Amino acid sequence: MSTQAKVAIGGVAVGVVLLWLLPLWAALLVMVGVPAVAYLALDSSQRRRLRRVGHKQLGR
Repeated sequence: MSTQAKVAIGGVAVGVVLLWLLPLWAALLVMVGVPAVAYLALDSSQRRRLRRVGHKQLGR
């Protein structure tokens, strides 16, 4: 199994647990907020590289 598949399965599992433990609005806030904060924590060159890689994968 690839690393990306493991990350995806882990993300789904965490999302299900959050929905089970927290109210809907709080679970959605965590699921959207954590990746947004992680993206904003990158410096500009890292963001540029991440966008470039994302565009290459979309064009496959």
